[in-house]
Amino acid sequence: MILQAVLAFTNPLSPLEHLLQRILVWLHETVGFSWAWSIVALTVLVRILLVPITVRQIHSMQNLQAHAPEMKAIQQKWKHDKQRQNEELMKFYKENKINPAASCLPIVLQIPIFISLFYVLRHFKASTLHQYGGSVDWLHLVKITDRVGYQWGWLLLVIYVTSQLSSSYFMSTTMQGPQRILLMVMPLVFVFFIFKFPVGLMLYWMTTNLWTTGQGLVTRRLMPKPAPPEKRSSRTPAKDEPEPVSGNGAAPAPAKAQAPARKPVAGPPRRVKRKRGGGGTKR
Repeated sequence: MILQAVLAFTNPLSPLEHLLQRILVWLHETVGFSWAWSIVALTVLVRILLVPITVRQIHSMQNLQAHAPEMKAIQQKWKHDKQRQNEELMKFYKENKINPAASCLPIVLQIPIFISLFYVLRHFKASTLHQYGGSVDWLHLVKITDRVGYQWGWLLLVIYVTSQLSSSYFMSTTMQGPQRILLMVMPLVFVFFIFKFPVGLMLYWMTTNLWTTGQGLVTRRLMPKPAPPEKRSSRTPAKDEPEPVSGNGAAPAPAKAQAPARKPVAGPPRRVKRKRGGGGTKR
């Protein structure tokens, strides 16, 4: 017990690691999946649990996209004062109930799962496979315990990069300029670091990328986009303000509408008719 407590203290993700291991064992022993397809099923279960957060993410991204012109105007107005620019943007987010961090929340929540699964697969042969057995092949091409750069692992690497680019495309629809370029280039940069990762870990991330791509295609068709904000100009009349309430709590009686003063009608000058004859002397 003391040793487990020490290990839990040094590795805060150990409870999540044990949970993922038990889910994989249940999918393999009870459901009857192979270890590779158990990882795919585990990915689907994780993404189903994240559906409510993902829906909030989609609404947040659509809201950001609808208010993008207004935010760009604020950035242009205060481009020489970064502190004031950030203050005005925070004020704008608060007034329009925008949460920029909501678009990154599903990815942030998956990072602990990704790390925990890495440790599960790292000790998979000694702890899990030795006790429960079973095949670790995936499509008779690679083993989930091998490294990505071994034998046919490069094929999985190509599928991973393609799926990562497609999922990054749907995630970066509200980003502009350098941010979007950086998000699209990152999968290519990560290729040099994931050669030593287990194939099972890449299988997990590839499945979640394919889920994100399918989710983006579905939401573009089914989820309605929010109405764009009303554009106001100097000629836009102000909204009617509520009438003030008098001291006794009763609303004042409506004032009688005064008839507009009649303006003289413009027309030709009036001609005066002169009388003939009169007091003049005859010659």
